[in-house]
Amino acid sequence: MKKSDLPTKMCPVCNRPFTWRKKWERDWENVRYCSKRCAGNKNKTQ
Repeated sequence: MKKSDLPTKMCPVCNRPFTWRKKWERDWENVRYCSKRCAGNKNKTQ
């Protein structure tokens, strides 16, 4: 599969798109943040 064909989502903290990663394979529906840094800063932007 090409990298351009992978699914993407928008990060609600940094508003940047991020693509599917192998480590998120089983839990892609529940992934909301692009990184641990954005997950840690989730309360600062709301």
